[in-house]
Amino acid sequence: MELRHLRYFTTVAEYGSMRMASDRLHISQPAISRQIHDLEAELRVRLFDRTARGLVLTRAGERYLIEVHRILSMIEAAGRSARMVMEGKSGRLAVGLVEIASWEGLIPAALGEFRRRHEAVDLHLHPATTPELLRAVEDGELDGAFVYAFDPLPETIASTRLTQHGVVLAVPQNWHGNTRADVSARDLVDEPFVTFQRAIYPTYYDNLIHACACAGLTLRVVQEMSSEAAMLSLVSADVGLAVVNSCNRWRAPSRVTFLALSDLAVALPLSFVRLAGNSNPALTHFEEILKRAATEMPTGEHLFPQS
Repeated sequence: MELRHLRYFTTVAEYGSMRMASDRLHISQPAISRQIHDLEAELRVRLFDRTARGLVLTRAGERYLIEVHRILSMIEAAGRSARMVMEGKSGRLAVGLVEIASWEGLIPAALGEFRRRHEAVDLHLHPATTPELLRAVEDGELDGAFVYAFDPLPETIASTRLTQHGVVLAVPQNWHGNTRADVSARDLVDEPFVTFQRAIYPTYYDNLIHACACAGLTLRVVQEMSSEAAMLSLVSADVGLAVVNSCNRWRAPSRVTFLALSDLAVALPLSFVRLAGNSNPALTHFEEILKRAATEMPTGEHLFPQS
């Protein structure tokens, strides 16, 4: 049995005539008659009664017609669904992100615009560290990810540079120097510091330590934590100071103040990465929206220049 048998059957049932079905389908009457005969033989069911007034569905034929209509509707729906996926109007899109970079500015703007324009796409967001996100993109677990990319990327990964964030000094509210707008790294030599563990992101950690050394500051580390959120909790408790991503300004803890560092700069280049061979149409639409958002976004909303 082929799909054409079902279409021939429904047309004959609609017109009650081989001749009229032949005219409608632009197929010879003997060919249609033979196809209906073959269908009945395969089903071992008589679908039509041949009367003087034409062809009349048997009870079995009436029931079969109901089921065939349902099948054809499902096939048409499947085709529409497939076309929507091919056009990027439906389907699934998995995007990873460094959580701190998504609180404000470019990333939430692009994600929100994509959601409004492509409501039928199942959008999954996965927060993680940059190394974890890069591995997930390489393994095909994510369609793309927002990362801080310091190291050279594999040739299999395509990258779009979006903007650049920086670092700020996090101090407790009661810190003796928190009345200043900025502070020099050289003045922090004797201060206790909270840092994150080097294993979390070795390249960024090494860049930070090198920048501090160039500014004349050797960090006196009193505790290492696994995330900047954990670091800020210790700053809140007056355990020490911390050099953190400037995006923390968008979600400042109530007991923490952020100060600019006048002589210390660590660039955090934010990029969107994807497998070069990823053919997900939804990803193509997302990248178009992302590039437009990056062009339209006022620089001050998502870029913290360093002096």
